Amino acid sequence: MATRKEIDGAAGVPQFYGKELRFQREQAGLTLEKLVEGSFFGVTYLSEIEHGHRRMPAELARHVDRVLETDGFFERRCEDVRKARQGAHAAFFTNIAEAETRATCIHEWSGTLIPGLLQTRAYAHNIIRSTHPLDSPEEVEAKIAARMQRARLFENPKRPEYWVVLHESVVHHSIVAPVDMAEQLEHIAALAQSGRIVLQILPWNGPTRAFTELPMFHMEFDSEPPIVYTEGAYHGQTIDDPALVMQYRKAYDRLRAAASPPEASLALIREAAEEHRHGHDHP
Repeated sequence: MATRKEIDGAAGVPQFYGKELRFQREQAGLTLEKLVEGSFFGVTYLSEIEHGHRRMPAELARHVDRVLETDGFFERRCEDVRKARQGAHAAFFTNIAEAETRATCIHEWSGTLIPGLLQTRAYAHNIIRSTHPLDSPEEVEAKIAARMQRARLFENPKRPEYWVVLHESVVHHSIVAPVDMAEQLEHIAALAQSGRIVLQILPWNGPTRAFTELPMFHMEFDSEPPIVYTEGAYHGQTIDDPALVMQYRKAYDRLRAAASPPEASLALIREAAEEHRHGHDHP
């Protein structure tokens, strides 16, 4: 028989919120199944909220308040949990940072920058200083730390499966000092060499459709429908409409088919790292 896992309500706002939710549910004599009955959410979803692993949507909070007769308590606390989960991430990215910890597969495309999950500290610092020039050193450091924390998912040797396609220009045109760019590319090469990520490079003469101008982040899950995320410097959009997600996934597959194979891509990354380390750059 499985042992009951206690929730540490002192660990943070989401955990405190989740512990109170379970307390109120059990006080009412309800199982997880009974509490979500009549909503569009599943038992696993609610369980993850109780353990502080997931943020409760306002729609579900209203449902819970109605069933438990908690006078709007959980709906009012949604904003507290959102802010606690956000940390140093932009508000539009909070849900994505949370979702990627549950993803089984992540497929990413970038035609302009090294993706956040793969960035070194020096590369991340340059991006953040460029897009938020008025940030204090403390704010910049908090954002870098949040980005480095995201990359810890690669410490798990099995999940998520991560597949990334980069345009060749991202590899050759540096936005940081040459030695920092060499370090950045060597970091990516090490992840690819270890088998932790699958890397492909889309050549200069690859497809140049409008889609290639947008970064794309496609995630698949065990018990949730897949989603797509794309963004600009100061905004992000999450796409969950099944037809649109499928359309984006097909576009990604076409990019992947046009890209160089992983072995050739790894060789290109290593060659570019050497060029940057010796101060050479493509025109």
